[in-house]
Amino acid sequence: MSVAETEAQLDAAALLAAARGGDGEAFRALMAPHLPALRLHCYRMLGSLDEADDAVQESLLRAWRSLHTYRGDAPLRHWLYRITTTSSLKLIEQRGRRPVPAGEVSHLQPYPDRLLDQLPADGADPAAIIERRETVTLAFISALQRLPASQRAVLILRDVLAWTAREVAELLEVSVASVNSALQRARATLATAAPGAGSALSDHEQQLLRRFVDAWERCDIPALAAVLREDVELRMPPEPSIAGRDRVTHFFATVPAHGRLDQIRLVVTGANRQPAVAAYLRDWGERCQGYGIMVFTVADGAISVIHGFPRPDLFDRFGLPLTVD
Repeated sequence: MSVAETEAQLDAAALLAAARGGDGEAFRALMAPHLPALRLHCYRMLGSLDEADDAVQESLLRAWRSLHTYRGDAPLRHWLYRITTTSSLKLIEQRGRRPVPAGEVSHLQPYPDRLLDQLPADGADPAAIIERRETVTLAFISALQRLPASQRAVLILRDVLAWTAREVAELLEVSVASVNSALQRARATLATAAPGAGSALSDHEQQLLRRFVDAWERCDIPALAAVLREDVELRMPPEPSIAGRDRVTHFFATVPAHGRLDQIRLVVTGANRQPAVAAYLRDWGERCQGYGIMVFTVADGAISVIHGFPRPDLFDRFGLPLTVD
């Protein structure tokens, strides 16, 4: 163990002791390094960034109230994952959120790359390498929402966080055999999910994104069509999806700003380790107001899915201003 690691453990022990004594500031400092990974864990469980934040806040409250029960025989992060998993499962139950067998996941939200970048850089914690070992693409998150909540928890804990079957069984209060069976069924369901994304966009993805933005700004519908796959889908839950290059390009040519795409400014951003843009709609003056986020899936050298999220309230989460020139 390095000197830095030893000092970090001593600091954490001092913060834990102070937090147990009722020091709120010490508790917040103790929790801070774990929050990025806990938020991503809840997002995987829930598919919604807003709901993930709710689950994290509930988990922190539970952790504060039950800190005296943490015995220290396992890493603190392990104890926190237990709490956040339970909080997520309770939230799913409270909101009557059933698995989505088919169609669009209406509560799905994008996850800003800037939050993924906050994950620890070292590989000591399995959570630090989540986005390299497992996909964080919207397709995978959507596929998770098609699983029953218990299967979802089992798959994430076993395959993402590398918990043992016995640890998962103890948390969920089921048998090890039940955990293994649930994991097998979950893996079978997710076998058709999209492959994982890397930690950075490929040169080709960046080039496609530039071509899309350039064609959009020039209102060049044929050039826009050229970067789309023939079977491209435009998904904007709860609205029905639009499938096919001709139908998607017709939508862009007629619906957003009545086809005046030059009235909508696109700003490149990142979500779920996929190409993404923020759309700003020009108002009556020289300003553009935030309108929504588009996230792109690339397959076979072209854009295969466009996820649209007309949610200006997401801009702050992406570190974007709500108004631009």
